[in-house]
Amino acid sequence: MTAPAGTAVPNLPAIMIEPLVRAALLEDLGHTGDITTDLTVPADARGAAVMATRADGVLAGLDLAETAFRLIDPTLVLTRLAADGERIAKGREVLRVEGPARGLLTAERVALNFVCHLSGVATATRAMVDAVEGTGARITCTRKTTPGLRSVEKHAVRLGGGANHRHGLDDAVLIKDNHIALAGGIGPAVARARAGLGHLVKVEVECDTPAQVEEALAAGADVIMLDNMDLDTMRACVRTIGGRAVVEASGNVRLETVRAIAKTGVDYISSGALTHSVRALDLGLDIAV
Repeated sequence: MTAPAGTAVPNLPAIMIEPLVRAALLEDLGHTGDITTDLTVPADARGAAVMATRADGVLAGLDLAETAFRLIDPTLVLTRLAADGERIAKGREVLRVEGPARGLLTAERVALNFVCHLSGVATATRAMVDAVEGTGARITCTRKTTPGLRSVEKHAVRLGGGANHRHGLDDAVLIKDNHIALAGGIGPAVARARAGLGHLVKVEVECDTPAQVEEALAAGADVIMLDNMDLDTMRACVRTIGGRAVVEASGNVRLETVRAIAKTGVDYISSGALTHSVRALDLGLDIAV
């Protein structure tokens, strides 16, 4: 799922993100809380801090940052200075936090962890989206996500202009090489899947060779994944499919190679690197003086 071009990506409901933030805060607080802040900062101290980026990128995760501050101290005043999904330049202030100093400092690291990581996902996605501009191909993520953070990482992909692949094992059928081996072939695997599915669920088949593409077409696959194919083979398979199925390219997709892959004529290009090995965007939170 992705928002149409030119429209904002809707925020995730609070009920989805609060448990993630709460768990992260509990992990950080341990058994006795923030002993450094509690022992060094007077209980009545107040302050203001500004979160700002230290590199260019695409912002994501402000909802989670705000949730962290509110869960620690709901009296903190939060002022957004930028929007999730916005391209931000180095030095851009994105969030101001004012109020009791202890709460501000205790929530700081968890808030930054979410924003830095998710902004990294959005930034990496935007770079790939920009790289394939004009080709008609769409960039999509995979299930290679950080355990527990799939919903917010996939949201960050959408903020970066990408699309989402299936969210889990239950919302689409993706028949891979091990399924094919154990089912006795592509035809039997697709037939068994069709027999047990509702009419709204799509069937995708991962293909390593042109021969498997032919089998997947004959079986009536909705989506065919061209997995780890060279560009010439990919182009030939796109011609063979001829619009009879949606075509996805996958396998070792990098920023340096993604445009050449897009120009083969595929509809989607999936990249696990958008979530499993993304570099965090550098942001910091500093006391305003």
